[in-house]
Amino acid sequence: MLRFILVCICVIGYLVLSIPILLVEWVIGKFNKRAKDISSLRIIQAVFCFILKVTGADITVIGHENVPKDQAVLYIGNHRSFFDILLTYVLCPDLTGYVAKKEMEPIPLLSIWMRYLHCLFLDRQDIKAGMKTILTAIEKVKSGISICIFPEGTRNKGKDELELLPFHDGSFKIATKAGCPIVPIAISNSAEIFESHFPKIKPCKVVVEYCKPVYPDQLDKEDKKHLGAYTQNIILETLKKNRGLTE
Repeated sequence: MLRFILVCICVIGYLVLSIPILLVEWVIGKFNKRAKDISSLRIIQAVFCFILKVTGADITVIGHENVPKDQAVLYIGNHRSFFDILLTYVLCPDLTGYVAKKEMEPIPLLSIWMRYLHCLFLDRQDIKAGMKTILTAIEKVKSGISICIFPEGTRNKGKDELELLPFHDGSFKIATKAGCPIVPIAISNSAEIFESHFPKIKPCKVVVEYCKPVYPDQLDKEDKKHLGAYTQNIILETLKKNRGLTE
């Protein structure tokens, strides 16, 4: 329980103490938006790195060199833990917004930081509003900001992490309409940090692998038509390959 308490203190403490930082970032943004965006990114990455150290997780990163450095991308990952966001966000080389559920938008301070970081809030119950969010994500990518989304739509709470939930095809319109590559991310064993033994946080081995980019315009017609299933299979095969690394 000690680690859980420490993580809670870190999160709540930072949100409260960061109010002056939010004001400073706002002022910086008035003069140089790019500088403010990068500053916000690096601040949160540092906080997330610290929180991950508190969890005691032994994190192995594979294939990060596969992430294109010269353009925005669509990150697609499997999702079993709240910590998936921390595990991947600390590795973003440049501006990246995450697509989060609409229910997070009313949370004080957190939602402000999320907007600073170009995160988008998706209403999973309203198709029209959801499509508007996807269109905004497309514009973000076109402007050079990468987007990360977990296309299962929610955290997968199944016992076997190889049993992925269906990937929602709407998520992939971000890549096809923006003309950007897809970077599949296979996250292994992240639920063992917290969710598998709630409310305790325990040290464990986690593997985050960045697969080779998928360029939708280079796929054959059938694979492009079923882009969700195609990407899901890449992640599934990677999870199978890395299963022994977390034991």
